Amino acid sequence: MADSVEPTGPAEADSASGAAAADKPAGRRRVGVLLVVAVLAFLIDLGSKLLVVARLENHAAIKVIGDVVTLQVIRNSGAAFGMGQALTVVFTMIASAVIVVIWRIARRLYSLPWAIALGLLLGGALGNLTDRLFRAPGVFRGHVVDFISVQHFAVFNLADSAIVCGGILVVLLSFRGSNPDGSVHQPAEKGEK
Repeated sequence: MADSVEPTGPAEADSASGAAAADKPAGRRRVGVLLVVAVLAFLIDLGSKLLVVARLENHAAIKVIGDVVTLQVIRNSGAAFGMGQALTVVFTMIASAVIVVIWRIARRLYSLPWAIALGLLLGGALGNLTDRLFRAPGVFRGHVVDFISVQHFAVFNLADSAIVCGGILVVLLSFRGSNPDGSVHQPAEKGEK
């Protein structure tokens, strides 16, 4: 039978409860961060698309920085650079799978940087998935609204930007050895196997 040591005074009780609280990861707060970032990314993307469709569709491009950056509405059935235009249903399924994977990771999410990265990915995926589900020509075949045109580059939207920023952050965190659960992978010492 194991002996348990009870705190004898209020100071020891406070330090014992403080130590127990320090051992518990702040998981709920990290999922909250993921959700806040995802909702913000989604709403900013949705709002920007509603605005540009209402104001720019069927109008000439607006020059933001000369001919280098312009705003013009493009309906994209494919992926970046218009690739895979016949694969709209596949892209819809991939976005849905990404959302499910992020949600599964969120159950054990204790890292703030990972919460931000995954929130950006989730918000961006939801933004483009919303277009694919609810825009013409129909459910699972909808065209994504892209409107930021950079010369010699793809036309994209803010959901795409969130996905790229989230993806870059995931790569950087992975290279640093940071894991979504808050642990840090330590590289093996030389000579260890």
